[in-house]
Amino acid sequence: MTTDGGLLADQRRALILDLVHRDGAVKVADLVDQLGVSDMTVRRDLDALARAGRVRKVYGGAVARTASAEEPAFEAKTTLAPATKAALAEAAAAQVQPGTVVAVSAGTTAYAVAARLLDIPGLTVVTNSLPVAELVRARGDNGPALLLTGGAPTRSAALVGPLADQAIRSLHADLLIIGAHGVSERAGLTTPNLAEAQTNRALIASAHRTIAVADHTKWGVVGLSSFAALTDLDCFITDQALPADARAVLTESCAELLLV
Repeated sequence: MTTDGGLLADQRRALILDLVHRDGAVKVADLVDQLGVSDMTVRRDLDALARAGRVRKVYGGAVARTASAEEPAFEAKTTLAPATKAALAEAAAAQVQPGTVVAVSAGTTAYAVAARLLDIPGLTVVTNSLPVAELVRARGDNGPALLLTGGAPTRSAALVGPLADQAIRSLHADLLIIGAHGVSERAGLTTPNLAEAQTNRALIASAHRTIAVADHTKWGVVGLSSFAALTDLDCFITDQALPADARAVLTESCAELLLV
């Protein structure tokens, strides 16, 4: 096994993987400086990691294998980690005060939160999620008031685009509950859909407080487009399986970290 910069190849590759998992992506030039090795050595390491299926090579570096521009359908995500989603949803719903305006983003975790808001008195729910809107509408006069943003639907059943963004910009929410396709230290909250990212930015700008809800499997995943930095969040709710290094990052970056 060859060495370069004082490290064994396996040690270098483990360090590279740690950086990819932490940041979602790495650049060849940055790795040359950090590892003290040649450009060719870094590229050989990335080639080896890509062949092993650990990273995906891109121009000038590599990204986490889970990073993609593929947008899962809402139905495909509903069966993922239902017990964890339920625990996260209970914690998020506990942050909601009666008589307030709550914005709820698209996504299955946000949907799970919405299901627990139906009996909170005096709520107004603003959403760009078709499933959330249907959930609230089905409760009728016994549930929250509903404001649906309008817009064009995505595969994840989110309403996005100029109509949605314009409607959201005219509103003011006390609280936003938002999910994410992926979360990382550098990329923040991400989604595979560019239009959804823009609509999520509008939701964040419209809200007095923002709570992100995402289970530990989202950490290190990087979607195509960022829509919020970790420092934009007033609270991040996740589960106890979140790695220690991720806990440290979120504790430092967010106003509050809740583990359930």
